[in-house]
Amino acid sequence: MAGHVLIVDYGSQFTQLIARKTRAAGYYAEILPAGLPVGPYLGRRPGALILSGGPASALESGAPALDPALLEANLPILGICYGMQLLALNLGGKLTQEAAGEYGPAELSFTADSLLWRDLGSRPLQVWMSHGDRVEAVPEGFAVSGRTRDLPVAAMEDPGRKIYAIQFHPEVHHTERGEDILGNFLGIAGLEPSWRISSFALEAVEAIREKTGPDGHVLLALSGGVDSAVAAALLAKAIGPRLHCVFVDNGLLRQGEVEEVRDALGAAYPGLDLRIVDAGAIFLGRLAGVEDPEQKRRIIGHAFIEIFREEAGKLGQIDFLAQGTLYPDVIESISPKGPSAMIKSHHNVGGLPRDLPFTLIEPLRDLFKDEVRALGAELGVPDSLLWRHPFPGPGLAIRIIGAVEPEGLAILRKADAIVREELGLAGLERDVWQAFAVLLSSKSVGVMGDDRSYGRAVAIRAVTSVDAMTSDWARLPHDLLARLSSRIMNEVPGVNRVVYDISTKPPSTIEWE
Repeated sequence: MAGHVLIVDYGSQFTQLIARKTRAAGYYAEILPAGLPVGPYLGRRPGALILSGGPASALESGAPALDPALLEANLPILGICYGMQLLALNLGGKLTQEAAGEYGPAELSFTADSLLWRDLGSRPLQVWMSHGDRVEAVPEGFAVSGRTRDLPVAAMEDPGRKIYAIQFHPEVHHTERGEDILGNFLGIAGLEPSWRISSFALEAVEAIREKTGPDGHVLLALSGGVDSAVAAALLAKAIGPRLHCVFVDNGLLRQGEVEEVRDALGAAYPGLDLRIVDAGAIFLGRLAGVEDPEQKRRIIGHAFIEIFREEAGKLGQIDFLAQGTLYPDVIESISPKGPSAMIKSHHNVGGLPRDLPFTLIEPLRDLFKDEVRALGAELGVPDSLLWRHPFPGPGLAIRIIGAVEPEGLAILRKADAIVREELGLAGLERDVWQAFAVLLSSKSVGVMGDDRSYGRAVAIRAVTSVDAMTSDWARLPHDLLARLSSRIMNEVPGVNRVVYDISTKPPSTIEWE
C-alpha cells in the first residue's frame, strides 16, 4: 500500500503498540523485522519509516543494525529509543552506555520549537522511558529539541531531512500526548489517514472463511472474557453453526465465574453451542506441589489441549482450535516479528504442546485490548462482556505465589471477591483496568483477638492501562483501601496482613507470575 507507515522492529516489547497507535489515527501500518535486505522494506513503497526500540545496546557487538540504504531513501524517519540511538550512531553522533538505565516516568521539557511538538503547548509532559544507552552528542545537522532532568538529549531532529528521534516511548499509554506526537510525525510525512477497525473486521471474517473452507468446524476455547467473547462474535459471523464453544472450569476460576459466564453468554448469544466442562480435579492434581510459574503455565496449557481434544472427539470432525489470543500474550511469550526478549509464556502461546492436533485460528492475534473492544462494539457484542476486567487463562494459579493447594485457593477466592465487590460499590470498574488479589507465599506475625497470629499476606493489585503493554498503579481512594484491608483480614480466615502493589509495568508485569 503506497504511502503507508513501515515500522522496522528492533525487538521492543512495544513495537506493536506503534502500529496500533498509528492505525488508531487512521494510518495503515506494517511491521517488518530488522535485519532484512533493503528490498523488502523499500519494495513496499512506504511513505514513512519508524524505527522501534529494542532490548539491545547499540554499542554491543552483534546488535541489530540500521541499513544505511534506508537513510539514503529520502523517507521521513522517526527513531524511537533504540531507533534514536541507531540514527545517532549511523549519522555521526556519539553514544554512551549508562551504568543504570532509565525506566518508567520522566518529565520532558521542550528545548526548541519543533513540528513534532505542534499544538502540545509549552508545559513539560510526562513521558515513559525504558533505555540503557543515551545520546551524548547529536550528529551534524541535528538540533536538540527536548530534554529531561537526567537526559540532556531526549529528542533530536534534522527537519530538512525530515529525520526525528526521541528517547522516550510515545506509543505507550503513559506517555502524555504520545498519540499527538506520533500524529505530528505522520503529518510531517504528508500521509493521509484512511484505515478503520471496520476494515479489519471485514478482512478477518474473510480470512476465517478462507482458512476453514466451506465445511471446517471450529472449537473455540471460550473463557467468557472480553477476548474470547469478541472472537466468538467474529467466528459466528464468519461460519455460523460450524462454531462450537467450550468453557473449561479448571478449578482455578474466580468466585461465581462459571455462573457469570454461562448467564452472560446465554443472554448475548441465544442458541450458541456452549459446553461447560468440569475439569478442576485434573488441573489441581497436576499442579500439586508445583511452584515454578513457567511450569504451571505449561501444565495448564497442556491440560487445556487434552480436554479440547476430548471434547472435539465428542463433536465429530473438528479441524480447528480458535483462541482469543492477543498481541500482548504473544509478545511476552515469543518473538514473532523481531529480536524481543521473552518475558513469560502464556498458557495459550508458549504453554501449548508442539504436537497440537488442530490447526490454530487466532483472529485477534495482532490486536490490543482497546482494539478488541472497538472490534466487539463493531460486531454488536454487549457492554456487559466488553467491559469485564481481564482474567488470565491460567486463572488463580498465577495469583498464588508458590504451589497451588485447596486452602490457598479458598483464601484467594474470598479475598478476590471482596476486591471486585468493593471496586464495583465504589463505581470504579471502568476507571481501573484490572484489580485483583494475590496470595503471597510468606507468612507474618500479627495480633488477632489479643493473641499472636502467624498468617498469610494478601497483596492487592489495581492498575490503569489501555493495552496491557504498560500500566500504572491505580490511585485508589484511601478509604477504599482501608475497607479492603479491613474486610479481607476480618472475613478471610488465615490472613493477617494486606499490602498494596504500587509497581508500574515496566519494570513489573501486571500479573505477579
